[in-house]
Amino acid sequence: MRSFAEFLTAILFSLACFVECNADDLNRIRERGELVWAADQEGGAPYVFPDTENPSKVIGFEVELAEMVAGELGVKARFQQGQWERLPLLLGRSADCCINGIEMTPERSRDYRCSRPYYAFGLQFLAPKDGPLDTVNTLLHPGPQGPWRVGVLTGSAAEMWVSTQVNLFAVSYDNCVAATDHVVSGSIDAVLQDDCFVSWYADRYPSLRAVGRPFDGGFYTILTSKSTPILSAALNDALGTIITDGRLKQLYDRWDLAGHQQVTLVRHASEMIPAVRSSWIEFLYEVMPLLLQSAGMTVLLSFLSMPMAIGIGLAIAVGRLYGPPMVRPLLVGYVELVRGTPLMLQLYAIFFLLPMIGLTLPAIVAAIVGLTINYSSYESEIYRAGLRAVSPGQIEAAMSLGMTRRQALWKVVIPQAARIVMPAVTSDFIALFKDTSVCSVVTVIELTKRYSVLAMSTGRIVELSMITAILYLLMSWPMSMLVQRLENRLDTNRHYN
Repeated sequence: MRSFAEFLTAILFSLACFVECNADDLNRIRERGELVWAADQEGGAPYVFPDTENPSKVIGFEVELAEMVAGELGVKARFQQGQWERLPLLLGRSADCCINGIEMTPERSRDYRCSRPYYAFGLQFLAPKDGPLDTVNTLLHPGPQGPWRVGVLTGSAAEMWVSTQVNLFAVSYDNCVAATDHVVSGSIDAVLQDDCFVSWYADRYPSLRAVGRPFDGGFYTILTSKSTPILSAALNDALGTIITDGRLKQLYDRWDLAGHQQVTLVRHASEMIPAVRSSWIEFLYEVMPLLLQSAGMTVLLSFLSMPMAIGIGLAIAVGRLYGPPMVRPLLVGYVELVRGTPLMLQLYAIFFLLPMIGLTLPAIVAAIVGLTINYSSYESEIYRAGLRAVSPGQIEAAMSLGMTRRQALWKVVIPQAARIVMPAVTSDFIALFKDTSVCSVVTVIELTKRYSVLAMSTGRIVELSMITAILYLLMSWPMSMLVQRLENRLDTNRHYN
């Protein structure tokens, strides 16, 4: 009897510990004082997008929804930028939940915790107004050149639906705006989007028309990790509260999501009021501070990564030429592995895969580490060529003067090699400026990512391209002039020698 009582006590104690452990996910958020929710502002309106009057601020009906839900939990909402198709990977790392038009599917319900629905959507085709695609039935039959090319958002319900149709070919995009722009330009035949997106951007695409009415569709859900059941239950309760007291309906009305869709389907495109654009000066005043801030991130990534890449590359080059024989194959393997894999894949592994073995790096640290590792392999080859260009007799002469082999390397050979390779290293530095754009895959918002976000949200692609190109030129031009001056100086020295 005593043994049974002890066994029962142990079970109750384990259950209590389990409940307390699960409760920690919500307690940590309340102790922190903020709910971190992830979304991709590049996806555009009406979900999450930069405010045209203050581009550093994100707005959208899901921004306000996140603030409502966080308020019900007794905390503030904090936005975390991420790429849409990779948002779930941020759960448990840099975000507590994902709120970004994420569709409820059996696969997501299996791998994550899905909240109760907070929005019902339908799928809507868009095609050129004067084109042959006037009904959904036309789309479901073969086109004059085979299957119709239909733009869809990667990983969305639209992509899954199109992939099941024999006479449709899915062309996947990272954001809805780019897919719709390609319909206007004629690159693809049509686009399949969620109806709320189509309604919001109707006045931006007067040359397009809705083909048929919204169909299929499903529900949007707040996504959380399987390891946070208490948080998931609290989010469900918060949604229930704002649905019951009418605040969710007021939110939809405020963002014109309840009735605007029906008006769009029956109104002719020419009757829509064109979107009002600010002047060039006003637009420059609005976006320049944000672009300069992102340019600063580009400079920071470059100036922190390149010196470390040079140091590591030099060490590898010296090791391959003068190091122990057993070390040289390892250094060769490192160089070939890094050079043979894309920078994006390396950044992805550092940021998303290392946490699986217990090593989690902040986004900016992961970006710097990835750039350093990638460029160290190229710098090692440049320095290896420079070291081999120095005559072997230099080491012998230095050693004959009483220097050790190590002193000869660091005081005689390496300074000469550094002088030889300086133009090539500087050129690599310029290339690194542009390669920082890849760091957006680890949620770092540098200049190219900021350009992409603003271009998709404002439609001012030409103006933003010019501004961004000028900023990159202003950052890289001084380095280009330095390369030219170094080359001229080296040529002059060779002439006199």
